[in-house]
Amino acid sequence: MERFDRMENIFGKPEEKKIITLDGERLYDNQDLYFLFHICKRTLQRYRTHGGLKSIKWQQKTYYKESDVKKFIEEQAEKKQRKFI
Repeated sequence: MERFDRMENIFGKPEEKKIITLDGERLYDNQDLYFLFHICKRTLQRYRTHGGLKSIKWQQKTYYKESDVKKFIEEQAEKKQRKFI
């Protein structure tokens, strides 16, 4: 969750980046998640196809619901905890 706080510091100013919402829920694009997870394009694609990260295509662009991103982070954290137990 600390990364979401960091992301708010980076993207929090509406005049710098337009915040897109769907049904009152914030949508993130690929670039947002590159910065959030510190990953490359291919890794994000792998998360979508094999890792269970849900996405939405709209006007030839990929978006991610904030709730889906949080759920993905929690699932990954649980997997890592189970791995060490």
